Amino acid sequence: MSYNIMLIDDDKEYIEEFKDFFYDYNIITAYNAFDALELLHKPNIVDLIIIDIKMPGMKGTELLKEIKKISPDKYTIILTAHSSENNAIEALKGHADDYLIKSMGIKKIKTFIDELLIEKNFRKDLNFNDNRTKIEKIKEYINRNNDKMLNLKKLSEIVFLTPKYISKLFKEHEGTCFNDFKLKVKTEKAKEMLITTTMNIDQISAALGYKNTESLIRIFKKIENCTPSKYREDNIKNNF
Repeated sequence: MSYNIMLIDDDKEYIEEFKDFFYDYNIITAYNAFDALELLHKPNIVDLIIIDIKMPGMKGTELLKEIKKISPDKYTIILTAHSSENNAIEALKGHADDYLIKSMGIKKIKTFIDELLIEKNFRKDLNFNDNRTKIEKIKEYINRNNDKMLNLKKLSEIVFLTPKYISKLFKEHEGTCFNDFKLKVKTEKAKEMLITTTMNIDQISAALGYKNTESLIRIFKKIENCTPSKYREDNIKNNF
């Protein structure tokens, strides 16, 4: 599932960088408050609205209040360049659901939003989802977060299910345990990176959240019966 995010910011360079990091989302952009309000008055499906606090014309906190009049249930995040107690208070007064600082970096912002949207979506459907839908949502979360070393405890806190229940779902619906599925996802991502990028094994290992390269090599060899270097060599040859 691809979520729809509306980003309202007059910084075109930041918007382009944001789009690059959020390549797996549908990003709707507006460079000022008036364009944003015009878009929101039209029929749309937006899962999350991110508003820069400082824009020409209408301030982000003022825009937030207008958005809440149009779509009171839309999840909104105020985005600011620098941390400020006054900004946080303004955001809360305008009923923002959250507050993020640009200086924390887009990678960390993406991690936060990935978890937020999966959790929000999972919580909304939890009471009436069947087990197959639950496992698909968990798999979606694992795939979106292949750069982290997830464990059952962390996952259980996000999807509001016990570790034991998650393990049971994986056994019943995937025929494998949670850990094996997670490592398979990482290995598939490693294979993709080996073929489509020039990153070395150390860089790929770090990008996938491994503490050391030896762990990636050992797991890759166990699943694919060859080393990452051999896999890259064989597939590059086959492509020519």
